[in-house]
Amino acid sequence: MLQLRPSRAQDAPRVIEIWRRAVDATHGFLSPAGRNAIDVEVAGFLPTAPLLLAVDATDRPLAFMWVTDGHMEALFVDPDARGSGIGRQLVGHALREDPRLTTDVNEQNGQAVGFYQRLGFTMVGRSPLDGQGRPYPLLHLRAGEAGAPDPVSSP
Repeated sequence: MLQLRPSRAQDAPRVIEIWRRAVDATHGFLSPAGRNAIDVEVAGFLPTAPLLLAVDATDRPLAFMWVTDGHMEALFVDPDARGSGIGRQLVGHALREDPRLTTDVNEQNGQAVGFYQRLGFTMVGRSPLDGQGRPYPLLHLRAGEAGAPDPVSSP
C-alpha cells in the first residue's frame, strides 16, 4: 500500500538515488557532461526542496514530486516502480490541489511526454533551451483543458 507524505531531511540520499536512477533510465538524450552538470545542481537543491514522497509499507520512498504555486517542478519514479501507478497517484494528488496544474517536460523524453498526454495535459508552449540555458528543449504543459480525460479516475 502506497502512502504519500512530505519529505524529511533523512530522505535526501534516497531522493537523490531516485532522481539519478530515473534520469539514467529515461534521459538518454543528455550528454555525459550535461548529465554530470545537472547532477551537481540537483544534489545541491533537491534535498531541501519541499517534496511529496510516495512511500511503500516500510516507508521507503519510491517516487517524489515537487509542486510550487501550481507548477510541477519535478516528478521522478524509481525505475523499479515504474508502471505501478505511482506517478499517476502523485499527479492526481497535485491535480486535486490545482486542476490547472502546469509542468515542463524535456521534448526528447518521449516516455514522459506520453505519460502527461495520457493524463490529459496539453502543450501550451515550447522553449528551445532548458531552464539553465542548455540545448534540451522543453514542452510547457497544462492540465485541465476542455475535453481532457480526468487523470484521477481514468485507467
